[in-house]
Amino acid sequence: MLPTSKVSARPLAVAEHEAGQRLDNYLIKILKGVPKSHIWRMIRAGEVRLNKKRCKPESRIAAGDIVRIPPVRVAERQRPSEKAAAPAREFGIVYEDDALLVIDKPAGVAVHGGSGVSFGVIEQIRRARPEARYLELVHRLDKDTSGLLMIAKKRSALVKLHEAIRNDHPKKIYLALGAGRLENDRFHVRLPLFKYTGAAGEKMVRVSEDGQSAHTVFKVLNRFSDGLLHRVGLSNLTLVEATLKTGRTHQIRVHMQSQGCPIAGDERYGDYQANRRLQKLGLKRMFLHAAELHLDHPLTGEKLVLKAPLPQDLAQFADVLAHGAAG
Repeated sequence: MLPTSKVSARPLAVAEHEAGQRLDNYLIKILKGVPKSHIWRMIRAGEVRLNKKRCKPESRIAAGDIVRIPPVRVAERQRPSEKAAAPAREFGIVYEDDALLVIDKPAGVAVHGGSGVSFGVIEQIRRARPEARYLELVHRLDKDTSGLLMIAKKRSALVKLHEAIRNDHPKKIYLALGAGRLENDRFHVRLPLFKYTGAAGEKMVRVSEDGQSAHTVFKVLNRFSDGLLHRVGLSNLTLVEATLKTGRTHQIRVHMQSQGCPIAGDERYGDYQANRRLQKLGLKRMFLHAAELHLDHPLTGEKLVLKAPLPQDLAQFADVLAHGAAG
């Protein structure tokens, strides 16, 4: 259990980047380690005041509001020796202004800490930008997926982007290589996806009528066969462009698996034997890349089309296929 210390009653001024959120959510961030139920009790008992008046947990706070917090015990911060600090790191910037940051995330880096990972992209960027008052992930990419990742620099931008995502925007386009052959040049996959926990405690997804609706549009860009592939015991590979119409966990990976063409190098949903053979050709990781984002800027409404080219390892592998296994 973390040690606690008592904090005296004090007034807090709401900053611009904190405006718009519920009072209880604001206090949860301020009062580290204090149970949500206790925060609700303090508010309902009138111990918390908003601009000197009684308030409710769902009250919305605005910039410049004064929140009076009563004496309360909070968790003490861990010392650096007790908790490993995330190393500062900046990532390739595709777009940035005062509201939005879009980076080109490399493969092999988690987007945030947790589940056995001590830190991820967001912790590293916060460490690299100590002056930044607000940095929050807008969405997530799997650890082994490279490409475009959005980070909000203002809460108002985060709220707008989350609203857009709920309405199946922005448009997200991925490049993926499938271990198999897809016959149709363009097709839709509409199969519901169900999340569950695997035997080793890992997060898994499968096609199930009990799952959430999911829709992906696939467009074949190239098919590879013969020659180079036959030498390592493979028959077909298919390079596709996958456009998300919904944003479910592992959606593209499971939808491609459902078509008998799992993503090359995918250790969770892929073909084990095919992956071993692909390694002989030089593919060391999952071939899935978030290549394009089409969105309206969350604050200005400006149309943005953002692109991240294939990283060098995937581009080189695709080039090997194009010159040695075209079909």
